[in-house]
Amino acid sequence: MTVEKKIKKVVKKVAPRKKEKKIAAKKDAAVSVKSGIGKGKGSRKGRYFYAIGRRKRAVAQVKLRVGKGEIAINKKEIQKYFSDFILQDIVRQAQICVGRPNGFDLEIKVSGGGTKGQAEAARHGAARALVLFEPNFRKRLKRAGFLKRDPRKKERKKYGLKRARKAPQFSKR
Repeated sequence: MTVEKKIKKVVKKVAPRKKEKKIAAKKDAAVSVKSGIGKGKGSRKGRYFYAIGRRKRAVAQVKLRVGKGEIAINKKEIQKYFSDFILQDIVRQAQICVGRPNGFDLEIKVSGGGTKGQAEAARHGAARALVLFEPNFRKRLKRAGFLKRDPRKKERKKYGLKRARKAPQFSKR
């Protein structure tokens, strides 16, 4: 028996009062999220799906809307923000993997890190937003490795060393 059916039985048995109506509504909302029906934020016309992507020190906040394929990063076009074609392709990889490279508009806010880290953070956020939009995309995106947050970061400097591991030159005398 699924969770939805159990909740419906419980709701039918108990005569709902004001508080219980609110609880039942929350349970229905929780069931719809679990069953894969993503609920976007915003008005009906401007509905978007929000996700955060990270890579090294870079953090990308992504808003995904159904649209013509326009990508804006920090309120600039992608060509102006990332002049390198490779970085532009990295941002678009999640949409290409899903098979809809021009089906979504992305509005991305990026901060921290370098340019490549920012591009990969934007890809991670876009992939997460696509899964919220359509849970069936998860399998493809996971296989491509876009949903996994790349945990590699710069190691901190240790005392007595020049960098994280580089030691000063050893002198015998």
